[in-house]
This record gives sequence, structure tokens and C-alpha cells, in this order.
Amino acid sequence: MGALAEVAGDENNGEGSRTFVFQDEGHTLGNALKTIISRYPDVDFCGYTIPHPTENKLHFRIQSSQGRAIDILKRGLEDLEKICDHTIDTFEKEVKQFKVPVT
Repeated sequence: MGALAEVAGDENNGEGSRTFVFQDEGHTLGNALKTIISRYPDVDFCGYTIPHPTENKLHFRIQSSQGRAIDILKRGLEDLEKICDHTIDTFEKEVKQFKVPVT
């Protein structure tokens, strides 16, 4: 994953509302992360944009009246990692079973 920054001026909206900028990321991370975070009950809004096709940036917005946006982002990334780990483990298990010769 590329570098992470916050959009300037967001600090006036309180700790629950932030727009994070991911460098060198796109729809793959944006859509997966949005799907996870938007299901959290403490999230009022979650979405992302790719500001311009020639820029390799992802703007990711979280709004919550019940928690800090940075903590929600961290939880979302951790949950995404768990899902990816489970998917890889399941895939590797199935490939191993498939390759076992039948006698």
C-alpha cells in the first residue's frame, strides 16, 4: 500500500469526519474497504473517489458521530486483511486437495 495522508481542512469537522488520501491505490482497495466500513453501525457515511484518472490517488471519506475516523479506518484495514488471509488459506487448502492424486 502506498503513502497515506489526510486532506487539509478536515480538522474543522471533528475527529469523526476525515478524508484520507492513499497514494498508488485505486478502485480495488477503495471498493473493498468501502464495503467493509460502510457496514459498521457507528459509520454514518463512507465512500471513495478517484479524483482524476491520470493521478494514482484514492480519496477515502469516513464520517461518524460515534468514533474517530482514523480508528475506523484502522479497523477496516485490519478486517480487510483478515478477509484476505481467510481467502488465501481457503484457496490454498482447496488447491492442495485438488492436486492430491486419487488412487
